[in-house]
Order: sequence, then C-alpha cells, then structure tokens
Amino acid sequence: MDAVNVMVREKPVVIFSKSSCCMSHSVESLIRGFGANLTVYELDRITNGQQIERALVQLGFRQSLPAVFIGQQLVGNERQVMSLHVQNQLVPLLIQAGAIWMWNK
Repeated sequence: MDAVNVMVREKPVVIFSKSSCCMSHSVESLIRGFGANLTVYELDRITNGQQIERALVQLGFRQSLPAVFIGQQLVGNERQVMSLHVQNQLVPLLIQAGAIWMWNK
C-alpha cells in the first residue's frame, strides 16, 4: 500500500493500467482531452508492477484495471470514471484535484 501511496502523492491524476488494455487507453484519452495533467503507470512495463497490483487489492480495488486516482483518492476503474463524466462530475473533480485549470475571462 505504501508503494501506491508514494506513487499517487502530489500527483493530481494517476492511472494504473496495462499497456494492452484498451479501456485504460480510453480513460487516459478522455482525461487528457480535458487538458489534465496525469501520470500513467503501465504495470506490465515496470519492475514492481505485480507488487503494485497486490497493493491496489489491499486498498480495496477488486476490479479490472485501469485503477484511477484523482486527488490522491481511488475513484475506481473505467466504469466509475465514465459514470462521473456522464453525471458532469468528472471535470469538477479534476479541477478540485488541480489536474486542470479553469479561469474566468
């Protein structure tokens, strides 16, 4: 768990994924489409990827990847992210986390 906490600390958006996962790429594209600052860890391409997957399970993540953290909080996988988007709650969450900036003209 500590490894995951260190990886998400001080980062507005973190996605834990696998390089071959199309849903991970879709979520990444959606969030990048808002101009968000995000970090992606492809667990099949980093040396401690299996350890990170086990740590995600210890944090309560029992779904398939991607595992998305916004503002250091575990949001869930692509279903939860898409649900937030459809409910117009994703952008406010990204703003609150400091991942994107909104300004008045």
